[in-house]
Amino acid sequence: MADDLAHSYDVDLFVIGGGSGGVRAARIAAGHGARVQLAEEYRVGGTCVIRGCVPKKLMVYAGRFADEFADAAGFGWDVPAPRFDWRVLKARRDAEVARLEGIYDTNLGKAGVTVVADRAVIEDAHTVRLVGADKRVTARFILIAVGAEPVKEPLIPGAELAITSNEVFELETLPERILVVGGGYIAVEFAGVFAHLGARTTLLHRGDKLLRGFDEEVRDALDAACAHRMDLRLNRMVERLDKVENGIRATLDDGTILEVDQVLTATGRRPKISGLGLDAVGIEPDARGAIPVDAYSQTKVPSIYAVGDVTDRAALTPIAIREGHAFADTVFGNKPWCVDHGLIPTAVFSTPEIGVVGHNEDVARKHFGAIDVYRSSFRPMKATLSGRDERVLMKVIVDCASDRVVGVHVVGHDAGEIIQAVGIAVTMGATKADFDRTIAVHPTAGEELVTMRSPVVTKHPVGVG
Repeated sequence: MADDLAHSYDVDLFVIGGGSGGVRAARIAAGHGARVQLAEEYRVGGTCVIRGCVPKKLMVYAGRFADEFADAAGFGWDVPAPRFDWRVLKARRDAEVARLEGIYDTNLGKAGVTVVADRAVIEDAHTVRLVGADKRVTARFILIAVGAEPVKEPLIPGAELAITSNEVFELETLPERILVVGGGYIAVEFAGVFAHLGARTTLLHRGDKLLRGFDEEVRDALDAACAHRMDLRLNRMVERLDKVENGIRATLDDGTILEVDQVLTATGRRPKISGLGLDAVGIEPDARGAIPVDAYSQTKVPSIYAVGDVTDRAALTPIAIREGHAFADTVFGNKPWCVDHGLIPTAVFSTPEIGVVGHNEDVARKHFGAIDVYRSSFRPMKATLSGRDERVLMKVIVDCASDRVVGVHVVGHDAGEIIQAVGIAVTMGATKADFDRTIAVHPTAGEELVTMRSPVVTKHPVGVG
């Protein structure tokens, strides 16, 4: 850095990408006194704010009102037949996204960050070119925070007829029939949204269960719930899509024909590195197209860093924000620290909702050897009067050697809210004894987490016990 200080640069930091990670890094760096410029070619706010977490969850809320109206009768309410208007939801959702985008812009301005609406390409270790303005900017440090983008995989005949999680927010009308292809959280969440809003929804996944990598019992619970809500087709693939008079015809690998109005492909996302200029500085992406970085988000080029989904470490908004903050503190604040990616609370906003922190049962068994598994499956209190056929699943996994809780899995209403609070305890290293001595809050679903006393499964490694 001493050599860098001997040079004269236009800015101290140039951030490529105005999503969650880039914005946080820019603001914190500016707060440390750095001269910061940020380039965003689309809209400030990134995937999460503009076409991801925020607008998607607003749509999830919209869909869940269908259950609320139906459940009300069991509690004495006489509710007239509700009518849903997609145009109203879209207008109000888009207005909220625009409001948040304005806040992001305002906060960057208040922090002293110069925002440029342009595409930036790396030319060398200290230079970026603004494509639209055809202008070059030199910087002591460059931060890549361009995120990831949806891909259509595998590429089949007629793939251009499908939309992705980007275009889904642009739909002007609610499709009467929709095919969602994929088995990850994006596919599951959007399939749930459309099914709840009244579309005849087919969710198709090539695997035998949804949500690969999640606990097997969580996957089973979600599969059962989705099969109840929609046409769930597992172990199936789409071979081709064709435009027909009344919509789109999807031909499956078993010869089945589905005719729908819309096809949403949610089969994966890849780091958005095309045309970024990585080859100019000798940065070679890994097998998944991600930018390799060290624990401090530094690439092989000392002046260039990368955070967020473009590094493919953990594709979650809070992780991108944390990585951006750590970068700025480390490089400009003389407070070096790095993000621990080992323990990440997360939620899937399906219906029922899923909240997870720590290991699933299979991984915990491999990692710790001897584990105890505590499980509770029950009908939620609300369903006793609504009559709804639903269950809550709660699972606590404990390392026998230390009594430490190494995994908590929740399936049910407000699972995301529950797991955020539980995540604090697990991150602090709480033991099962700590859970046991915590007073239950009654009557709640969450009290089950502190009232399970006997393990339903005790697993020991081979030759032990």
